[in-house]
Amino acid sequence: MAVKPEDVKRLREKTGVGMMDCKKALEEANGDFDEAQAILRKKGIAVAAKRADRIASDGAVVSYIHGGGRIGVLVEMNCETDFVARTEKFQELAKNIAMQIAAAKPKWVAPENVPEDALAREREILIEQAKNEGKPANIAEKMVEGRLKKFYTEFCLVNQPYIRDESITVQDLINDLAGQVGEKVGVRRFVRYALGEEI
Repeated sequence: MAVKPEDVKRLREKTGVGMMDCKKALEEANGDFDEAQAILRKKGIAVAAKRADRIASDGAVVSYIHGGGRIGVLVEMNCETDFVARTEKFQELAKNIAMQIAAAKPKWVAPENVPEDALAREREILIEQAKNEGKPANIAEKMVEGRLKKFYTEFCLVNQPYIRDESITVQDLINDLAGQVGEKVGVRRFVRYALGEEI
């Protein structure tokens, strides 16, 4: 199927992926814009998965100050080369993730970063809730697993819906860039300060 140049341009603007990849995705999706976006996202995930064992020791520490100096964020974003680290796309992603941290208040980068004691405490609370709802033990355990996913979505940065497009997660955003640049990209750590917190 022949795709319209304006659709290719619109997909490129929306995703930041190269023109040829956008054209191929639209052809594969028979001109369906949403399906083409999904195809590009899957390719980004595939690239990210292939590079998961690579070492991303380059990158940048990016700061973001919000609300007239009331909230401040520092985030360390990593990639494999300083060439990618200096690109506008990488810097923009880092800034967007810093804004995400300021707005959505994650506590950890990913589920594997949640300390065992915090996880055990959350599991305990969820089991108690399920029991209070009168659920049998085997059902309560399944409910706990489902509710833990919700816990990760709320408190783990990469699992959170992206504040500017809640149809994707922060991890999807990272995978999209990894697919575009052909490198492993990720968040290593962050810190968020809010004025007057814990006083």
